[in-house]
Amino acid sequence: MSPLSSSRLSSLQATPLPMPHSGEARANLDALSKSKTIGSDTKEEEPLKEAFGDFVGQTLFGSMLSTMRESVGKPAYFHGGRTEEVFQQQMDQHLVEAMSEASSETIAEPMYQLFQMQRRA
Repeated sequence: MSPLSSSRLSSLQATPLPMPHSGEARANLDALSKSKTIGSDTKEEEPLKEAFGDFVGQTLFGSMLSTMRESVGKPAYFHGGRTEEVFQQQMDQHLVEAMSEASSETIAEPMYQLFQMQRRA
């Protein structure tokens, strides 16, 4: 694994990651669902499906991870100190993205189908 350059590291620190409670995923989902017509084909629905999966994953897994972090105290050993506290949110965001992508077939897909049925009714 190669070390990060200082410019790459500063760009990572400068860009805030969207958190589940920020509403960014919800806004993307709302904008995409309003822009699509009922009779659209599957190519046009792909961005909506992706935004829906992101929203479901960030909401479900983001809430789960934040609740877990609040309920567990600092370990007596192997705590990363201030560095761990600073980058914990970014690591949690990467975990949320990985978990939502891994479970999109089983969690987000059925919810998306129900969303589409409700939208067409």
